[in-house]
Amino acid sequence: MGVKHPHLEELLRDLLLEEAQRSWRAQGVPSPNLSQLSVTTGLNRKAVTAKVRATADPLPHTELSAAAKTFTLWLQMLTQDASFRRLPVTAGHTAPSFENVARMSSRGNVHHRTILDELIRLNMVTEADGVAELTTDGFVPVEDLQSMLAFLGDNGRDHLLAAVANTLGEQPRMLERAVYARGLALQDCEQVHQLVRERWLALHHELAQEMAQAVGRAPADANGRIRVGIYTYYEDEGTPPPMRPPESEPRK
Repeated sequence: MGVKHPHLEELLRDLLLEEAQRSWRAQGVPSPNLSQLSVTTGLNRKAVTAKVRATADPLPHTELSAAAKTFTLWLQMLTQDASFRRLPVTAGHTAPSFENVARMSSRGNVHHRTILDELIRLNMVTEADGVAELTTDGFVPVEDLQSMLAFLGDNGRDHLLAAVANTLGEQPRMLERAVYARGLALQDCEQVHQLVRERWLALHHELAQEMAQAVGRAPADANGRIRVGIYTYYEDEGTPPPMRPPESEPRK
């Protein structure tokens, strides 16, 4: 995808700084200074200063997305009444409508039209004759590479944090389990895949409801966060990956 050495070097610097800050916080230093970070990472003060003062974030924050929150709330409503898959865009303050769902999920901070346009752009919702219809059962923005990379980063980060904490013996130990089999036909792999999707869909609704209630009863100074995820991967080990044709070298 065009990644070059300078991109990886910049990423490594970010990771070193994040781990250095985490290490100092664990030692009771909430805000390590530039010298401490420089000594810990081996980066010079100029590089540390540039990174610490940088405010640009190349990827969106998936957990803060008004579109994601609206989608999740809408999906919860759908489990209670299948007719909620289609909602009028606007229908007053009392009747179920996309406007009301968007207002509740974003707490009125983002206009419902903006959220609807974003969900339509991501091919998760369609709109016709003043009615919005949910067209998928999971917030997976496949039409937006930046958003997909953001989800990859967020989900991969927390998965690895749990695995590393368990490996190092940190407490409390996080749930981290997997089931593996080989020697299956691909159609059986897909059948297992579909079983997992069905079970996850039910668990997803239960977790979303529990988390929403927990957020509602949490005190104003609560800082806890939790992410629960699941994955499935299968492949045909007997089929080698496609090989790129060799590139001709320039004559000397």
